[in-house]
Amino acid sequence: MQEKYWVPALERSDLILRQISQNPNSLRLIDLVEATSINKSSMFSLLNTMEKLGWVVKGKGDTYRLGPSLGSVSAAYFKQFNILESFFIESEESVKKIEEPIQLGILEGYEVIYLARKDATTKIRLATDPGSRFPSYASAIGKVQLTKYNHDELNTLFKDVKFEKKAPNTIKNLNTLIPKIDEYRENGFATEIQEGAVGFCCVASPIYNHEGDIMAAVSFTMLEVDWEVKKDSATKEIGRLAKSLSALAGYIGDRKDDLIENRTL
Repeated sequence: MQEKYWVPALERSDLILRQISQNPNSLRLIDLVEATSINKSSMFSLLNTMEKLGWVVKGKGDTYRLGPSLGSVSAAYFKQFNILESFFIESEESVKKIEEPIQLGILEGYEVIYLARKDATTKIRLATDPGSRFPSYASAIGKVQLTKYNHDELNTLFKDVKFEKKAPNTIKNLNTLIPKIDEYRENGFATEIQEGAVGFCCVASPIYNHEGDIMAAVSFTMLEVDWEVKKDSATKEIGRLAKSLSALAGYIGDRKDDLIENRTL
């Protein structure tokens, strides 16, 4: 990424922290050099600085894990938005009504980061645990958040992305994805039928902040055999939940709220 006020040192620090977060207590300095292509001298300086700031901690075998300073910053972030607490409270009624699990996720780049899940009494075991990442193009919760981008922005976002096949109906390329995003934007919700995992279907709705921007999304996941029976009620309920969470975030609303609540698939 090339921007006028871009700071390369911060970008390199971000790369290092991501590697450590994904491989705690596993990577040494030389391993991080190989994983990030940052030269050894710069890596030493960056790690030394981050260690003194409490961003990382060096443990046994000279491997690294995230430090306590990042924990406090992360906690402050979630406290600021309070979206997790709101999700667990507001989603309880929805789970009881539809009897399927609900997930909360945010978009980072072209991937979804799952923040939380409210399980139902069903025996469904989801592979996307809180904290995990998944391609947005292969998930309803990701695709519905892509609706905040126009065509040029989507082209930029997916410029170097290889579309990996996750299930029989995974979208294969950007030319197929863009018309779908336009459809989801008009509808106010997104669906996924065996695109992220074999035998599973999802429906997702976006959560808006007080400025009217999509900040996150929620989705129902169910087995394909239950989809035809529950898809309409699940679509309306996930729309209601998203609307409730958006209101708590200060969003006033627009015409898509009524589209979601009255839509029949």
